[in-house]
Amino acid sequence: MRAVFPFSAIVGQDDMKLALLLAAVDRTLGGVMVFGDRGSGKTTAVRGLAALLPPQTAIAGCRFGCEPDQPGEACATVCRHGEGTETRPTPVVDLPLGATEDRVVGALDLERALTRGEKAFEPGLLARANRGFLYIDEVNLLEDHLVDLLLDVAQSGENVVEREGLSVRHPARFVLVGSGNPEEGELRPQLLDRFGLSVEVRTPDTLKDRVEVVRRRDAFDRDPAAFVKAWKTKDAAVRKRILAAQGRLAAMTVSDAVLEQGSRLCLAVGADGLRGELTLLRASRALAALEGRDAVTEADLRRIAPMALRHRLRRGPLDEQASTVRIERALEEMKAA
Repeated sequence: MRAVFPFSAIVGQDDMKLALLLAAVDRTLGGVMVFGDRGSGKTTAVRGLAALLPPQTAIAGCRFGCEPDQPGEACATVCRHGEGTETRPTPVVDLPLGATEDRVVGALDLERALTRGEKAFEPGLLARANRGFLYIDEVNLLEDHLVDLLLDVAQSGENVVEREGLSVRHPARFVLVGSGNPEEGELRPQLLDRFGLSVEVRTPDTLKDRVEVVRRRDAFDRDPAAFVKAWKTKDAAVRKRILAAQGRLAAMTVSDAVLEQGSRLCLAVGADGLRGELTLLRASRALAALEGRDAVTEADLRRIAPMALRHRLRRGPLDEQASTVRIERALEEMKAA
């Protein structure tokens, strides 16, 4: 198995790492969009997160990874179940830009059709990503028909396949993680709005950070096993924090004052729709849980606000810097009022 660069060993990029951790704590956040320079660690961070995510319990033999007490509608007809349950890694699935629709949604199992004359369903990438993460690099270059498909599935949490005599409906609930370079094209607003958090990453601009990035990457390339072993304890600590936060999440409390501040901020910056308030609430709650607290504070809200709202503003949704300045200005004005 190929070694993965440890999540904890990534230098800087604090907003990106925090956003990914929050999405791991609360899967209802809606995913993470990461825009930034080439070679700034976007894909490395996603791969690193995948390696430290806690395992899941699933129905033995289920091709959709369904929870033991919540089997999907397609389980009985599509899966060849074993007895009891099994533990599996949390799935993190890549969706390549050149993927066909059949590969994404699933299609007729040609081998069984030709050898046995049976019409059987071969699950696609959406089935593999159920209860996990679906990662799309260069998401702003994704073909329009796949964008439309993802929008439908993200809205319903189900993938419906009706073709070649097949009619299958299976669960497809996943955290969508996208990365891209704004210089290579804009992301459709409908898809951008589906991401709960949006962060911007830049190439390190200090000599110390750049040297440390090169040093760590070189050490990993020269001896991946030794490098991963050296960071194993820190990655294990991050995994422990995620598990503890997930267990704490249901008991978190959010005061009316914090909710009011969130709505006031969304009104002040002109955020579209109500997803901004919901994302602020969920992300602030996940942040407090990740930091070991049992209540959300206004400081949590202020820390989360730029990544929760910068892509929801009515003007220049991809102008990250201007959007962030507007949000920070509104926070300062609210604090001074």
